[in-house]
Amino acid sequence: MTGELSPIDKAKFVAAKRAADFVEDGMRVGLGTGSTAAWLVRCLGEMVRDEGLKIRGVPTSTRTAELARDVGIEVISLDEARWLDLTIDGADEFDGDLNLIKGGGGALLQEKIVATASDQMVVIADVGKEVETLGNFPLPVEVIPFGWQTTQALIEETLISMDVLGRSATLRMNGDTPFITDEGNHILDLHLNRIGNARQLALVINQMPGVVENGLFIDICDTVVIGFGDGRVELRDINQGTVEHDRLDFVESDNLFTDLAD
Repeated sequence: MTGELSPIDKAKFVAAKRAADFVEDGMRVGLGTGSTAAWLVRCLGEMVRDEGLKIRGVPTSTRTAELARDVGIEVISLDEARWLDLTIDGADEFDGDLNLIKGGGGALLQEKIVATASDQMVVIADVGKEVETLGNFPLPVEVIPFGWQTTQALIEETLISMDVLGRSATLRMNGDTPFITDEGNHILDLHLNRIGNARQLALVINQMPGVVENGLFIDICDTVVIGFGDGRVELRDINQGTVEHDRLDFVESDNLFTDLAD
């Protein structure tokens, strides 16, 4: 299987595989959305099938829920779980303080709700997602459809006084129509290039009428698991101030990841 994967997919796989070690029997686990999180769901499904792991998963999107059920993970709602032991999710960017930009997959609202309802959040990412300063990846902002153009104009005007390099916002599209989130909202992608004060920006954006949530995850992530294309893995714990290194060997076999290599 892994012989057919690109180095970046190998990096995502080893990060997900190593992060699966955080999951213990009986846990309630938040399951992220996106390509890296999909590897994690597959890894956990394999553990459920082959090792008898018993967990309950709270997905952050409908497509993650479908994948989790497909691989044999028991799926429950956040209301049923009430509180989670752990959430594992990907990120579009992370910095040295483990602040994140998320929402490239369009599930930032559910992802933030689930992550903040967890004792611990572990982020899995390939090494290319690490940045010195957040902002090169467009910042997603979920907005209600009513008056979205007015909300966009208000955001762009407000960005003039923010410590950012770019100030344009574009409506995310799905082909010829606006992208619709699981909650029925739109997403504005802010092209900022560099975010000088992410905490301030997150607070200001969320105060605007029409804004539901933004993709800045500040002081939410506890640990990042960084995968490299050669099988190396680095674990950084922001609370303990520790850095660990590991290496995972690839096994060439047919398994649950085959379709993800296509």
